[in-house]
Amino acid sequence: MRLPIQVSFHNLDPSDEIEEMIRAEAERLDGYYDRIMSCRVVVDVPHRHHKEGNFYQVRIDLKIPGAEFAVRREPAHGEYRDVEIAIRDAFDEARRQLEDRVRIVRGQVKAHEPIPHARVIRLMPEDGYGFIETPDGREIYFHEHSVLNGGFRALEVGAEVSFVEEQGEKGPQASTVRAVGRHSGS
Repeated sequence: MRLPIQVSFHNLDPSDEIEEMIRAEAERLDGYYDRIMSCRVVVDVPHRHHKEGNFYQVRIDLKIPGAEFAVRREPAHGEYRDVEIAIRDAFDEARRQLEDRVRIVRGQVKAHEPIPHARVIRLMPEDGYGFIETPDGREIYFHEHSVLNGGFRALEVGAEVSFVEEQGEKGPQASTVRAVGRHSGS
């Protein structure tokens, strides 16, 4: 970490044992991503319950180049009566968020492929199939059952469609065919 970790206690006395646990968890975070610029942790007891015991909240604020995010572990159904569990769960969530953010920064998150478009070039309504032509000039077969919302009968030659290409028994075929444009309802 580039800056020292900051640990604060709210509505409870500072504890060297708790602070040591937090620092160890923060060091493990640094192992997932060594460019963490700052880490601030607040351990809180928002309401003191003498008979039932205290509930703990843990908030972690992290800053990395280009992003800031916060993790908050609050009591729900009595699960955070134990401060160690609250701290562990908060750091587990911080690690997951940090890993997700690092994947995005490193470009390891898959970009969604655009859905290809084509034009209907031939229809055989009596036999229940047709062909589309892709922008690169390939002809692809499609069956009437692959047209969404029962729209095969409404298709016309020249209509623009989106589709998913898959390998059929006799070569490429289109599935999930959907008319696009002003008359498709999309």
